[in-house]
Amino acid sequence: MDLRWKFDRLRSMGAPEIAYRLRNSARSLLERLGFLLANSPPEPSGRAGHPWVETFPSDFGLHKQEYVSRADKVLNGSYEIFALPTAKLGFPPRWNKDPKTGTEAPLDHGKSLNYRDETKVGDIKYLWEINRHLELVWLAQAWLLTKEPRFLDGSRTLLDSWITQNPYPLGVNWASSLEHAVRLLNWSFAWHLLGGDESELFSGEEGRSFQKRWQDSIYQHCHFIFGHLSKYSSANNHLLGEYAGLFVASTTWPLWEKSPLWQKTAMSGLEKQALHQNAEDGGNKEQATWYHHEVADMLLICGIVGRANNQEFSKEYWRRLELMLEFIASIMDISGRVPMIGDSDDATMSGLSLTRDVYRSLLSSGAIIFKREDFRLKSSAADDKTRWLLGDSKANQLSQVIGSNRPLPIRRHFPVSGYYILGDEFESENEIRMITDAGPLGFLSIAAHGHADALSAILSVGGQEILIDPGTYSYHTQKLWRDYFRGTSAHNTIRVDGLDQSIPRGNFLWSKHAETECLEFRESETEQVWTAQHNGYTRLPDPVTHRRTIKFDKTNSSFIIIDSLFCKKSHDVEIYWHCNEECTVALENSVAMITASNVLVKIFGPSSDWQVEIVKGSSAPPLGWVSREFDSKKPSPTIVCKGTINGTSHLETTIEISKSERVEPL
Repeated sequence: MDLRWKFDRLRSMGAPEIAYRLRNSARSLLERLGFLLANSPPEPSGRAGHPWVETFPSDFGLHKQEYVSRADKVLNGSYEIFALPTAKLGFPPRWNKDPKTGTEAPLDHGKSLNYRDETKVGDIKYLWEINRHLELVWLAQAWLLTKEPRFLDGSRTLLDSWITQNPYPLGVNWASSLEHAVRLLNWSFAWHLLGGDESELFSGEEGRSFQKRWQDSIYQHCHFIFGHLSKYSSANNHLLGEYAGLFVASTTWPLWEKSPLWQKTAMSGLEKQALHQNAEDGGNKEQATWYHHEVADMLLICGIVGRANNQEFSKEYWRRLELMLEFIASIMDISGRVPMIGDSDDATMSGLSLTRDVYRSLLSSGAIIFKREDFRLKSSAADDKTRWLLGDSKANQLSQVIGSNRPLPIRRHFPVSGYYILGDEFESENEIRMITDAGPLGFLSIAAHGHADALSAILSVGGQEILIDPGTYSYHTQKLWRDYFRGTSAHNTIRVDGLDQSIPRGNFLWSKHAETECLEFRESETEQVWTAQHNGYTRLPDPVTHRRTIKFDKTNSSFIIIDSLFCKKSHDVEIYWHCNEECTVALENSVAMITASNVLVKIFGPSSDWQVEIVKGSSAPPLGWVSREFDSKKPSPTIVCKGTINGTSHLETTIEISKSERVEPL
């Protein structure tokens, strides 16, 4: 499998990329032999840059104790990592030991280590997560809010142990530029929170020695990222993250001769990638909402850090970030839920926030920065992360952001990203919101974080999820589940002959992309119509084109979905409808009855001849699951309509929405 993955990766590259990767391989070999390394960083000179905010926030009230409790858990060696809510790792932890499997990764040359080999490193997502040092920010926040010595001492112990256990350039923590970048972001936040150049950490001879060790590691991190940027088919959010870490680090610590070059390179890269990786309609090209948030967060942090240090990004950069926030506000339902489209690894860029309400947090910050009342209405309140990023005075301005005169929902169609919104009474308790997908599989040739979800539909009624995207669950391990959650059967669309629309190769590679296009999106006072199609099944011996038309009738709150399959021969067809795990789903004469609180949704299949079943929590084959958090899944009801077509066919499904009459499952 590994050889086939490498072959498919090679096929997806052009000559310039192959040459680039050969140069990188040569560089890695030279580094392994001891050349091109930063074993002896130069002496730093000058002072650190300005904090990202003039005055750190202090107005946390009862939340203050939550910061203290979170930091104390770290000092007690207790961590929350994905599906491990109370991982006992000790303090300081063993930084090269996977918290999930207990596997201790070897201290081999970092760039030569195969971090995808779980027999060697365990589950790399778990191992890398603690090494991003969000927990260092937690200790620094607790120190700032309390001035209690244990948090200052704990910060020194954590950093010193990491530098000792991860000698440059050895081990899996010297393998990925993105991991270096995220660590640098959190080191920058912690540096300033702990007092910057004047921190008590650096007092006395021992403190100055520790400061030099930390700054040497910062230099080596920047040197590593600059020499190992992710380019060509890998130039997705990883490259943006690498530029973000390099920019924030070179701006926080402009202490070396190379610092201006690093800063200039990173700032230029951020400007370019902000426009390249995010469409002009505001959607992120990864086709994954969690990565949309991560990229927006990177751009926001870099913009704020740059502005505080007289490194202002362009109007185009800020405008693209504003459009990204418009996208979030538009697909968010009245309850603040954002669909789990595409991959999600639950990662966040910083440890600043107490909560994981990441989308509303972005809108809260955006409302203040861009003076957008519509963002304010969707964000509801200034969250803690907004206070940390902008300070108390600006955060308190949120309630005063009025008068932008932009209606809600902000936008309903994103033709470049491929998402369209149908429904009625938006932003009210009677809201009906359906998001349809006519976008590409993913970004660049590998489409690493895209799912085979062409023409899928996601439905929310009154802020209650009815038809969902089930999420991601796994990345590097558990291939069966990785393939299921990103496959066609895990989405509200059609599968033909038991095949995915696109062909996966490796955990983050697709060798065949279904191409999708929107043919129509129009509306009148009483009706909305969306039509799109994809060619994913034209690869079959008897080519099949799938075209889906969805008509929404405002007068009776119903959707008519017509799936047209253009072909000549016989094919097995499955239509999937994945329901929220809290829904009750039952069958009455082949009609699927979905109830959620006071909402009743009826789904009428295409024909009485078709088989209709409800599947919940099946493992063989996988079907009927939802993953709200990385590496965690639970059963959820999935409606499956199965039948056979002979030649071109038009399959009609009706979805009716009304008030609930409680229906017990059969």
